[in-house]
Amino acid sequence: MAQSLYDTLGHDGFTRLVRAFYAQVPGDDILGKLYPPHDLAAAETRLRDYLIYRFGGPQTYIEQRGHPRMRARHLPFAIDHLGAARWLQLMDRAIVETQIPPAAADELRKFFRPLAIFMINRED
Repeated sequence: MAQSLYDTLGHDGFTRLVRAFYAQVPGDDILGKLYPPHDLAAAETRLRDYLIYRFGGPQTYIEQRGHPRMRARHLPFAIDHLGAARWLQLMDRAIVETQIPPAAADELRKFFRPLAIFMINRED
């Protein structure tokens, strides 16, 4: 049986990755405007739980929030090409900072790129 990314990174690995991502958000000139400061901790929990679910871990995200409906959940936020590119840039920094193993980092990047593009809901 193939090992899942959750088996490789574990809960702690996903927690570190998402924490490193969100540590960059408040000071970012593009993404900082999209995330209310009072909701950063909740956003961090939601992303962590989603990634854990998506990559073979516990189903906490589904149990608490139902089907991901990622695009629908993000429609209230103005996401353009620049915002998607910045999200990918900050996530890539988080991958590097948290020293995700190369094969796992590649798998994450292959997942994040099309997801970020799919989230675009506004023209630049």
